[in-house]
Amino acid sequence: MKKRYAALLCALLLAFPFFAEGTGPVPDGYGGIQLGMTLDEVKSRLLQNREFGYNGDRDVSLLPGENRVLIETDAAAGHVNSFLSRCYFQFYNSKLYIMIINMNTDRIDHYSVFDTLCKKYGDPSSLSPEKSVWKSSSVTMSLERPLSLKYVDNAVFNELNSASLVPKSGTEITRDMFLEGL
Repeated sequence: MKKRYAALLCALLLAFPFFAEGTGPVPDGYGGIQLGMTLDEVKSRLLQNREFGYNGDRDVSLLPGENRVLIETDAAAGHVNSFLSRCYFQFYNSKLYIMIINMNTDRIDHYSVFDTLCKKYGDPSSLSPEKSVWKSSSVTMSLERPLSLKYVDNAVFNELNSASLVPKSGTEITRDMFLEGL
């Protein structure tokens, strides 16, 4: 009899994720800005959405490396009453592939954002004290401490990561050896 109840309980627990609220697709951006947009499209959207505190081309920088541009905005410095603070938009080959939204911790808390994301998109695919991650085949969205929301285009990120030919440092190699020995 106990085995039957245990089997029923296991079946219910396995079926629960399929009935959980909020299993929407992982979003690819925020505030009208989506991964894959061109630099000009993002600039235009940032000018339309004052929440980010975008000040025009003076917020745009060139990063070391080929075809890399970064837009950094600061809602607080722009005297915008926003839930956002600093935000970063990173481009490769003139397309947005990383978007980092730092939120104003005086106006919103980590748990409220985490709870909202879980209700909308389901439970994170991975969870640690530092960050919660939701993944799809094309986008990774992570909520990181203290209060940042990061959107990453998986295809571009993987392409850049595999193209990186920088060998591990001696410290990284010895750290890996130490961890393997545990």
